[in-house]
Amino acid sequence: MTQRFWASTWTLIILAVSIIGTEGLAAERRYAPDRKVDILHITIDVTPDFKTRTVAGTTTIRFAPIAKPLAELRLDAVDLNVSAITSSANIAGHTVTDDAITITFEPAISPGQEATVTANYDAEPKQGLYFRTPEMGYREEDTHLYTQGEAHEAPHWYPNYDYPNERSTSEVICRIPPDMTVLSNGRLVSEETDSNTGLKAVRWLQDKPHVNYLIALAAGRFKKIEARYKDIPLAFYTPASRIEQAANSFEGTADMMAFYEDEIGVPYPWDKYFQVVCEDFGGGMENTSLTILGHGTLFTKETENIRSSQSLVAHELVHQWFGDYVTCKDWSHLWLNEGFAVFYEQLYDGHKNGKDSMLYELFRTAGQAVSDRPRHKPIVEREYSDAWEQFDYRAYGKGGWVLRMLRVELGDELFRQCVKTYLERYALSSVVTEDLNSVIEELSGRSFDRFFDQWIYHARHPDLTVNYNWSQKDKLAKVSVEQTHEVDDNVMLFHFRTKVRFLIGGESVDHEVVVDQKQHDFYFPLPKEPDIVRFDPDYGLLAKIKFDKPKAMLYEQLKNQDDVIGRLLAIRALREKKDKQTVANLKDALNNDPFWGVRRAASAALREIHNDEALAALADSMKQPDARVRLQVVEDIGRFYRPEALDITRKVLRREKNPAILSAVIRNLGRYHGKGTRRLLIRYLKSESYRNQLADAAVGAIRTLYDPGYISPLTRTLIERESQFTSWGFAGALNTLAHISRNEDDKTQVRNFLADHTNHPKRRIQLGAIRALGTLGDPKAIPIIETFCGYEPHDRIQRSAKQAIERLREKKQLVPAEIIQLRRTVDDLKKETDKLKDDLDDMKNRLDAKQQGPQDTEADVKSDPEQPAAGDE
Repeated sequence: MTQRFWASTWTLIILAVSIIGTEGLAAERRYAPDRKVDILHITIDVTPDFKTRTVAGTTTIRFAPIAKPLAELRLDAVDLNVSAITSSANIAGHTVTDDAITITFEPAISPGQEATVTANYDAEPKQGLYFRTPEMGYREEDTHLYTQGEAHEAPHWYPNYDYPNERSTSEVICRIPPDMTVLSNGRLVSEETDSNTGLKAVRWLQDKPHVNYLIALAAGRFKKIEARYKDIPLAFYTPASRIEQAANSFEGTADMMAFYEDEIGVPYPWDKYFQVVCEDFGGGMENTSLTILGHGTLFTKETENIRSSQSLVAHELVHQWFGDYVTCKDWSHLWLNEGFAVFYEQLYDGHKNGKDSMLYELFRTAGQAVSDRPRHKPIVEREYSDAWEQFDYRAYGKGGWVLRMLRVELGDELFRQCVKTYLERYALSSVVTEDLNSVIEELSGRSFDRFFDQWIYHARHPDLTVNYNWSQKDKLAKVSVEQTHEVDDNVMLFHFRTKVRFLIGGESVDHEVVVDQKQHDFYFPLPKEPDIVRFDPDYGLLAKIKFDKPKAMLYEQLKNQDDVIGRLLAIRALREKKDKQTVANLKDALNNDPFWGVRRAASAALREIHNDEALAALADSMKQPDARVRLQVVEDIGRFYRPEALDITRKVLRREKNPAILSAVIRNLGRYHGKGTRRLLIRYLKSESYRNQLADAAVGAIRTLYDPGYISPLTRTLIERESQFTSWGFAGALNTLAHISRNEDDKTQVRNFLADHTNHPKRRIQLGAIRALGTLGDPKAIPIIETFCGYEPHDRIQRSAKQAIERLREKKQLVPAEIIQLRRTVDDLKKETDKLKDDLDDMKNRLDAKQQGPQDTEADVKSDPEQPAAGDE
């Protein structure tokens, strides 16, 4: 670009920076806020209106100032229409903004003096409380609502102090039609029908303190199945039409609870454990004693062992101890919630399905944790813009691996003792990483500062190159270890201990080694040359390891039935080979290895080798008794573009009954154009299946084919069968429709169809339609999408609209790339300047108000010093 262009650009940026300051352009260091008061109890009384998707509420908070007299109390409250504020203390006034209620007391409330405030309000929540109603396209019999508090959604439906460094007891009262069910935290206290309104008031009490984001409510037309573990009631609720699948997901809950009590050493700490499935909720949320699960966890037995709720249910149950009983003080220590959940979820998998299954999950999570990334961040990272940035591999997979390494380092029994002590010492409180470290050091007598420094407070993992050489003359094995990752202020040179294992004639010889420098050469005298050499054989180190071995050794490693990780690593290395002997060894593993995960890995390796012998080996290995392996083989054959691969695909379509495998076969058709493929795909678009999975697979195949000839039948399917699709499936189909229409000269019909769905009552479909308009590549869609743009960073609709417009501008090159980037910068700067302007206006209004004297507040303010504290009798 010209010098004039850059001069103008930098003038604009410098001007913006001079107004905003540099802090507005980068993530801030974030810490837990000050606690001016101790929240003792919160009572939430809500009446939802399912027709208008609104809620009327009264929330009472009992609190006591902690150290200083309290003149002002700020409560988080987002878009609440407040009609009245009352208190047991004298209120001088209050203000309501879009994100807070601030109450001023005169005189100030003394430290330790209990008081209450009550807010009456109504709201149409955009987050935090979600309706699922017939008007939105859900079944009448399944009408319900649910809430989501984490990370900061709760203020959208009741006022509160919304940060995990504060705990209180709570009660939730919900008033609904008599045929509906209400679920919340703790124990059910009462159900009473109001003769005047005809509504049933259901009251739940959580009498042990928990953090605000764990308060939950689900209400609607649910059905349930029940059980007990000891004296703890267990229940699994679903929307009424889905109850037939409930048992598949619920059946392992009691066994999990028994295992966790025994393994953790601390009894289940709450009154009950209920799980409730809600429509279009993603994953699971571990609210105290009431976990909310997405409907995607439900499955039918037709899928054999391909689908399971074990991982999700086990993960959320662990949180009742780690995350609920003890909770991270702030989001930088989130791994204390999520890492423990991943770790114990995997331990249960080993208990239920065997050690190899647990190791396989560790292998998978390690692969994710050591992936290359543009920037590596430490687990405890304080520089972030939004709490959700912390919910990534660091808190989950890497956090779980840190606990795995601690357990290997301490030994099973001492690790259990440390965890039990940690839970008991910090029960019903908020914790930071140092709390865990202090317990481990106290009980082990060892310093773990370096361990936590390198794994938690610094970033990354070690990259290791391991080499092995054998000296026949000296009978010495040489193992060299080099740390090859870049070391800087953010990444340390790692210090760890592990083992080197030599297998000689079926016997194992182990040698412990300590790696604390960039490069080491270790020498080991052995009676003869080993058949197998394994570095970190107990799989207790999170690292990316490059260890080249001769094929003969890899073949031996692949046959070692006592070492599942060794077999997986051998397959990973052998997939780079192309020779017939390697294919034969992988085929043997695919058909004869005792563990299904190894068989799947062997199949995937044959796909990557991708020659005639590999395809023949896969074709000869179709008869797999384990459906997970059968699915893998089918998918891998589908990656070959060969006539024989298409023949196999058609044969599987005729004989396979498992819908999960059928879906994979249908997607495989997306590589083959022709009348036969078209006939099959249109048939499956119209097919009936659980959650419409076969039609979804047909849509996936159509996307791969990238054939505009499917525009008409796909559009017709979306019009006629919308109710059969899940929200995710329908949104994906909209994007596929846009994808196959991108090169059409006239996009009017498709553009209008997508535009018609941009105001869909189902938020996921609305998002899907906006994103699909971006995919379509039609500049005429820009004015439509612009109506959804804004500057709220947490609004997914606004964010998706902005991204869609950027795609359209880039696709059609309406402006140079530099201008596009400048627009992004200016948009970000405008957001900051708008915020600054609002702050300045607010300051001006405050000054004007002080000069004019006291003014009446908008809402009705009442003060009743005789009002008892909430919960007093």
